[in-house]
Amino acid sequence: MSEPSITDRFVAAGFAAGWKLVPLLPQRPTAAVFALLADRVWRKRGKSVSRLETNLARVTGLDPDSPQLRELSRRGMRSYFRYFHEVFRLPSMPVDEIVRRTHVTGAEHVHDTVAAGRGVVLALPHMGNWDQAGAWLVGVGHPFTTVAERLKPESLFRRYVAFREGLGMEVLPLTGGDGHNFGTLATRVRRGGVVCLPAERDLTKSGVEVRFFGATTKVPAGPPLLAVQTGAALLPAIVYFDGDDWGIDIHPEVPVPEEGTRQEKVAAVAQGLADVFEKGIAQHPEDWHMLQRLWLEDLPR
Repeated sequence: MSEPSITDRFVAAGFAAGWKLVPLLPQRPTAAVFALLADRVWRKRGKSVSRLETNLARVTGLDPDSPQLRELSRRGMRSYFRYFHEVFRLPSMPVDEIVRRTHVTGAEHVHDTVAAGRGVVLALPHMGNWDQAGAWLVGVGHPFTTVAERLKPESLFRRYVAFREGLGMEVLPLTGGDGHNFGTLATRVRRGGVVCLPAERDLTKSGVEVRFFGATTKVPAGPPLLAVQTGAALLPAIVYFDGDDWGIDIHPEVPVPEEGTRQEKVAAVAQGLADVFEKGIAQHPEDWHMLQRLWLEDLPR
């Protein structure tokens, strides 16, 4: 394993300080500081902000050079930095407060499915505060398993895993684990458990191609494949900020076709999932934290 760079060490130290210090300070002043930091990054208009604007232009149809798009990307960066501010405060937030301030539609889709002894795969785009949504899910009685990207440096990854485990999640590393993530997830849902997975970006060879806002991208094969192979209910969830609180829209199960090969079924389920994400992102574009290339035509040749 290579030694972490100076930048990696700086980022890791910043996160460590955030988890230690932010909960000790008043909420409103620290929230204002994170908003100011977001505005500063937005004004510099680096690669991440430019990519966010390109993505938002495709989602909204706004002119890439319009003031409306620039204002939307500003709100988007504030939303993104709000996520990090809340990440630092979540471990010290009472569970009953998290549950009380989370406004959910469609929660019965999870409750009723689990009560019937059937597993659930909750699939989410990168929106709002997905860690807070996970804390809500644990708080209402559904501990779950998820998969986390292996961040650099390793110390930051371990802190993030500890943070999520502290909220009640079981966390599997995307890489560097035992190599049996899919088998573990399948076991969890076959036993009637819950799995939560990010599901709108996977540009690897194993990703499934879908049409998304009029162009082709790839989504992870894991969520639709779990539904096809295990019979678990695949429930799309849209997570967003609702004023000072949070909103979660849990949609009905994406159906698995009765006919076709496994590959055809996975493709159909993936497209159904992408269709729900498309509507949710269009309703809350400022809370979609997609600062990377997403569509295949945007990738370097």
